[in-house]
Amino acid sequence: MTDGERVRALRRASLVVAALNLAYCFVEMGVALAIGSVSLLADSADFLEDTAINLLIVIALGWSLGAQAIAGRVMAGIILVPAAVAAWQVVVKATDPTPPDVPLLVITAGGAAIVNLVSALVLARVRRMSGSLSKAAFLSARNDVFVNVLIIAMGLVTAWTASGWPDIVLGAVITVLAAHAAWEVWEAAGEERLAAKALAGEAVD
Repeated sequence: MTDGERVRALRRASLVVAALNLAYCFVEMGVALAIGSVSLLADSADFLEDTAINLLIVIALGWSLGAQAIAGRVMAGIILVPAAVAAWQVVVKATDPTPPDVPLLVITAGGAAIVNLVSALVLARVRRMSGSLSKAAFLSARNDVFVNVLIIAMGLVTAWTASGWPDIVLGAVITVLAAHAAWEVWEAAGEERLAAKALAGEAVD
């Protein structure tokens, strides 16, 4: 595959995933607000983050290795956005741990899992085509599938306990997953920065 073909494949994949994530973001956010679910609200913010990451990939394609490294570190920061949202909602919900509507939560999380699985499969084919750029998008989609499965499991526990605390605990789990993904992307971007310095003949620190 030529460089031009790789760029076009990555751009197409990123645009498809961005559209899927943006559409489902509004679906999940609406349900989350209606039933008072911390985990779904955090996950809807994550869909918005995935949209931003994939749009940034489209914009950054064709940039130099050094510029892509900077973009990768910007995306590491973007990945932390849903973590911050989840952390804040954990604090708010802890003062009023009312359980969310379980059937709606499970159905919505199931739909999110399908969207994220499709996104991960689309991005799996191109995740090595642009360093930290494509890796960021793939890691985010992959982690989101795990999060959605956890949300479904948490819904079953909520039905069993009739408590809002499982939803609160999962908010903390989403925070940890997002932080870990951000760290992996930050490291990948650092490797590209060093590679760019080496190509430019600069001293590698």
